[in-house]
Amino acid sequence: MNAIGLPQEQATILANSLNNLLANFQIYYQNLRGLHWNIKGRRFFELHVKFEELYTDAQLKIDMIAERILTLGETPFHTFESYLSKNTLPIGENVFEDEDAVKLILQCLQGLLILERQTIKLASEIDDEGTTTLISDLISEQEKNIWMFHAWIA
Repeated sequence: MNAIGLPQEQATILANSLNNLLANFQIYYQNLRGLHWNIKGRRFFELHVKFEELYTDAQLKIDMIAERILTLGETPFHTFESYLSKNTLPIGENVFEDEDAVKLILQCLQGLLILERQTIKLASEIDDEGTTTLISDLISEQEKNIWMFHAWIA
C-alpha cells in the first residue's frame, strides 16, 4: 500500500495515466496561449478574453493533476520533451481565424475527455475517490464547454 492506502502497483499505473493527461493538458494550455495571442478578426475581443479565461483555468487544472500524481507517490512530468512525447492532441500552430480556433479547442477537449475517461476507470477500479472526484469534475466542465463551443459554431 502507498501512503494514502492504495495498492502501490495500481496507484503507479494510475499515476502514469494522470501523467499522460498532464502532458496533454500542457499542450492544450499552450494551444490556448497561442490562440489568445494570435486571434484576429471581428470576434477578436470576445475570443481573446475567452481564451485567456480558458488558459488560466487550464493552468489551475494542470497544477491539480500534478499534485494528485504527487499524492499517489509518483513524479509528475515537468519537461517539454515529456509533454510532447505523450501528447495525442493536435498542436495549433499559426491558427488565426475564429472558427479554426474554436475547432482546435473542441478537438483538444474531446481528446482530453478520452484520456480522462480512461483515467477515471483506473481510479474507480482501486476505489481512489480523490482521483475519481478530480477527474469527474474535469469531465463535467469539459462536456459543458464542448456543448457551448458547438453552439457557438452553429
